[in-house]
Amino acid sequence: MTQAIIFDTETTGLDAPEIVEAAWLEVKSLSPLTLGGEFEQRYKPSKPIGIAALATHHILEEDLVDCPSSSSFQLPTGLEYLIGHNVDFDWAVAGSPDVRRICTLNLSRAVWPELESHKQGALLYFLDRANAKERLKNAHSAGADIRICATILEHICQKLKIDSLEVLWQKSEESRVPTHMPFGKHKGKPISEVPKDYVRWLLDQPNVDPFIRRAFSK
Repeated sequence: MTQAIIFDTETTGLDAPEIVEAAWLEVKSLSPLTLGGEFEQRYKPSKPIGIAALATHHILEEDLVDCPSSSSFQLPTGLEYLIGHNVDFDWAVAGSPDVRRICTLNLSRAVWPELESHKQGALLYFLDRANAKERLKNAHSAGADIRICATILEHICQKLKIDSLEVLWQKSEESRVPTHMPFGKHKGKPISEVPKDYVRWLLDQPNVDPFIRRAFSK
């Protein structure tokens, strides 16, 4: 049984996405970060891959002819923690399993609020500049992305002095409520310093992230 994995997918797109590639790394311990078994597999979807997705991962339908169906994908049994960058997307496309989600994107925003970008590639240049260019040559393949995520996770755990998955999950939950604006013209500014007129405008918009609402209600 596997307790925790770093997980990533490539998909058909954002509209009812199906998996075309999945990869994970088993996390055995956090201090120091120790990784175990790994998995990487491509899948054949039941729908066309959107051109925006193609431009991101470059996986064509003709590359997937002999691959198993997307519907056959399964996570390892006994899983308790799913770790990823913007993990909610990959969790949903994997069938929304009953696991605790740990988001390195939200954690990165909390740990390094001053950065202009918290995308994996930007974070890799921040954390591992000497090797980032070479490592990013295969970015947006699930296999490459989980290893980049592992580097980000390792630095987060070192920065926050975290050595248990339970504490990491708790910190991830806390980080879902931003302390700094994660987007827009006030990106990077402390929530308490965002102008009131902008806050009123933002909260009047449809589909505002509930954690953004919670941040401004404190």
